[in-house]
Amino acid sequence: MLQINNLHATVADKPILKGLSLTINAGEVHAIMGPNGAGKSTLAYVLGGRPGYEVTAGSASLNGVDILSLDPHERAAAGLFLGFQYPVEIPGVSGVQFLREALNAQRKAHGLPPLSGGDFLKLAREKAALLGMDMDMLKRPVNVGFSGGEKKRAEMVQMGILNPSLAILDETDSGLDIDALRVVGDGINAIMRAPDKGVLLITHYQRLLDYVRPDFVHVLADGRITRSGGPELALELEREGYAEVAA
Repeated sequence: MLQINNLHATVADKPILKGLSLTINAGEVHAIMGPNGAGKSTLAYVLGGRPGYEVTAGSASLNGVDILSLDPHERAAAGLFLGFQYPVEIPGVSGVQFLREALNAQRKAHGLPPLSGGDFLKLAREKAALLGMDMDMLKRPVNVGFSGGEKKRAEMVQMGILNPSLAILDETDSGLDIDALRVVGDGINAIMRAPDKGVLLITHYQRLLDYVRPDFVHVLADGRITRSGGPELALELEREGYAEVAA
């Protein structure tokens, strides 16, 4: 599904990723953990196509498609979803309007007709219910006045509606209390645990992995993956810290 080979990337001419390789097969959940400045968010932004992140070597493909050659909206149409650590607010644009336009843009890219208003609202209600979100929240301007937990729930609803093949979730647990963490974790499992989907969780802490159990855990340090293992590696990191485990 996702194949990254020897990926190098710079930000403001500073090398951040320094030869990162990773394979995620369909049906797998992978977690990447590591200290601040290791390159975790840079990896997410490079794969998502954020401006200012320059790939200097290596490759990345999703389902056989070279995503590094695509614009961000084309990567989304190819099946990639990027969840942000800090979802942005969009004043003046309702969540329902935003999500319907996003979904129909992707349907158009695949040669499919747009969803009618009624069909879209039915889909949105179904996905919102998975995350315990009232539809009235989605009628408000995107993320405006939302708490941290509400923003993350709304983003997970967006993920459910767009139905990507690969979700890259950058510190989705950031700013969540225990109840919101459980709801978001259950939502990730309900939406993305499938034989034809993959998940890349980027996190500092074990706590999200209590709800979304990964198949593999990787340690990212100084721009490359230095160690990989099963879910027990996350517990070791929590217990020993990065300095002892990442080397």
